[in-house]
Amino acid sequence: MAKSLKLIVEALLFASENPLTPKDIQAVLPESKPADIAGALRVLKYEFEAMGRSFTLQEVGGGYQFRSRSEFGAYILKMMQASPARLSRATMETLAIVAYKQPIMRQEIEKIRGVDVGGILRTLLEKDLVRIMGRENLPGRPLVYGTARKFLELFGLKDIESLPKLKELKALGVDENEDQEQENIAEEAVPQTRDDAAAAPEAKD
Repeated sequence: MAKSLKLIVEALLFASENPLTPKDIQAVLPESKPADIAGALRVLKYEFEAMGRSFTLQEVGGGYQFRSRSEFGAYILKMMQASPARLSRATMETLAIVAYKQPIMRQEIEKIRGVDVGGILRTLLEKDLVRIMGRENLPGRPLVYGTARKFLELFGLKDIESLPKLKELKALGVDENEDQEQENIAEEAVPQTRDDAAAAPEAKD
């Protein structure tokens, strides 16, 4: 692997606001082989880990992105003089249900939460955290929801299978007295699939 390729890949990663997949990089470097690009990414990830820098090369949402280590977050926020955008508890609960139960219909979410979630789903769609995966083969053809790539990027997840299981949440210190609803969601962490969910254009319910 040529050293210049590694440096070009590094430059692309630094310049991009979004995670880059090997396919994204190859679009810029069509003369480079996929195996060489993958090798460059592995070397960069190893080198930055070995150097002990304040940031790492992390695989999120199917791509690669340089990210600051969490222990430096407070200093970065202070410099920016801004607090991170926060989602309400109700929005986070709805997002968690979508993440752990996807693909899922609005009616199923409302059955779990016991309240209307139309407004919350619109907010999550506008923030690109949730996407419409298709329509259920039922009367009225209700929309089916799932998480979007930005969800993986926001929470630093490689893929949806990387979601923490219930035991892992408790190990991280999650309050065991939280609502039973949250435990029920986490216990079914492995996403389901629907054979009868057909692809459909993204639209708001």
